[in-house]
Amino acid sequence: MASHGTVKAVNDLAMRWTAVLPHAGTVLAAAGVWPLLGLLAHGAAGAARRELSDALSIPADGAATAARDLLATLRATHGLGAALGLWSRSTLPVEPAWLDQLPAEAHGHLTGDPVRDQVHLDTWAANRTQGQIDTMPITVNDETLLVLASALTLRTDWIRSFTPGGMEAGTGPWRDMNLAGLHRTTRLLNRVGVVDTAAGPLTELQIIGTHGIDVHLYLGTPEASAGQVLTAAVGALHNRRAMVPGDHLPHGTPGPGLSVTRVLSVDGESVLRVSTVPFTVTSHHDLLNHHDLFGLGTATDTSQGHFHGISAKPLAVQAAAQAMTATFGARGFRSAAATAFTTVVGGVPRFPFRAREITVRFDRPFGFLALHRTSRLVLNAGWVAVPDTLEEAA
Repeated sequence: MASHGTVKAVNDLAMRWTAVLPHAGTVLAAAGVWPLLGLLAHGAAGAARRELSDALSIPADGAATAARDLLATLRATHGLGAALGLWSRSTLPVEPAWLDQLPAEAHGHLTGDPVRDQVHLDTWAANRTQGQIDTMPITVNDETLLVLASALTLRTDWIRSFTPGGMEAGTGPWRDMNLAGLHRTTRLLNRVGVVDTAAGPLTELQIIGTHGIDVHLYLGTPEASAGQVLTAAVGALHNRRAMVPGDHLPHGTPGPGLSVTRVLSVDGESVLRVSTVPFTVTSHHDLLNHHDLFGLGTATDTSQGHFHGISAKPLAVQAAAQAMTATFGARGFRSAAATAFTTVVGGVPRFPFRAREITVRFDRPFGFLALHRTSRLVLNAGWVAVPDTLEEAA
């Protein structure tokens, strides 16, 4: 199983990646990239090996083992699916010691016909993501010698469903939109909390799912960027003492989108009222646009080979990309990511009581994390810039 150090390393990559996100709707899965980087690092040499090790936040010597353990953990978790694929040309000798780091069934072959190979790779991506991703995020060509890919799927159903309806945004970019809304009331005040971060106060809402997989929503100040909110959100996962839970929040507006009051009540029980929006976010990430982040600076230099542990033939990274989709609805959350690297020779009754009432509204752009509850491994991170409208939700 994946160690605490591996979980921390994957989340560190997620944090650094979210920091450079555009201020637009997007979603990413560092857990889909990290194992591939680990396998590449195991077969790399020189500066490329050092850069990959830095990106992984662990020594390259143990990277392949950590990658295998992470994939095994993902595959063994209910609600998750993880697959690894490797395809190589018959003209490319692949080192047996490196191949031994991969499942035997993962190795396939490229024919050298780009059209035929692309169809095969696209079919693999669609099958391994249950049809959510219909094409591989990279395109092979005549020069492609090797493809290393992962597929990650996630599905969790809410322990308690939301009630669909409409919602109005009082301020912000969604103010004039006919928003679809999701609403829920709970007695569990600590599903919400506020943490002070370098980007300002951050409101967190925990939505508990089945199979130990949860989704957290995060609302920052109107001025905070997507990258600032999500970076702070991942950091808050490892600093829970800094989070002020709902039953300890002061009256007033202690956090973005939050209101804490005392109201007339039938039974005197405190209540948390949640309003948010359904959404679907899709994205395509060219990892080479941030090659330093992923340790791929030297590895893309086609003037020499960098992966002597993979093949005696000199290899360099040709392309690296991830395609992803995530959907949040009344009953649950599902997502899928395909990541690939190619190499070249390159409720008004009477109220006798008063009770604490917290309301939280996600009615302007916000972030989200999908994570494994016990390990705090971040599986997805994303930003909702455009929510579903009532017409789309109908």
